[in-house]
Amino acid sequence: MPDLEHRLSAALAAPGGDSSDFDLNPAAARPQGRRLRPAGVLVPVSVTGPSPSVILTKRSSRLKHHPGQIAFPGGKQDEGDASVTDAALREAWEEIGLPRDLPRVLGTLPFHETVTSFRVTPVVALVEQGFEVRAEPGEVEEVFEVPLAHLLEPDSFRIESRIWQGTRRYYFTVPFGPYYIWGATARMLRGLAERMKAHED
Repeated sequence: MPDLEHRLSAALAAPGGDSSDFDLNPAAARPQGRRLRPAGVLVPVSVTGPSPSVILTKRSSRLKHHPGQIAFPGGKQDEGDASVTDAALREAWEEIGLPRDLPRVLGTLPFHETVTSFRVTPVVALVEQGFEVRAEPGEVEEVFEVPLAHLLEPDSFRIESRIWQGTRRYYFTVPFGPYYIWGATARMLRGLAERMKAHED
């Protein structure tokens, strides 16, 4: 565990640029007059099992925005949140029942700009104790874990595409079993994998 903490902390401290949903689509036009809204997501690395894993959620299929997609716990920063880190911890408590004082925050990744005009900061934290998972009714359909080793292997990632609003759009994916992890979540995980590999090479 101390080795993993050291490796993650060193990777988070390394210099590097921000990421964006537009990284693979440089010709796509940003919305005119867009104002990026701050948001925070928690990247909870659980070390309670035989090997480290990342806790993720599957959004409810009944949601208006991004139904059924795989996501980190998190959301937009509210007025009552002191920072995006506080927003991520609050949302993790609301969405999956992770007590706010349980994750040990190691640092943050550079922010990620989404096509929906959010400025998302991924907050990486260790979860060193078990907790009673409680999926928020109506918003979270499932809470599951993916081995960290799978998510830190660059070869696990693929670039795929689909037609969106009449234009072919490209995005990262990092599938695992029945879970199709793609879009902003996969891009942020890819950023962590790149940093870990660069630091350890």
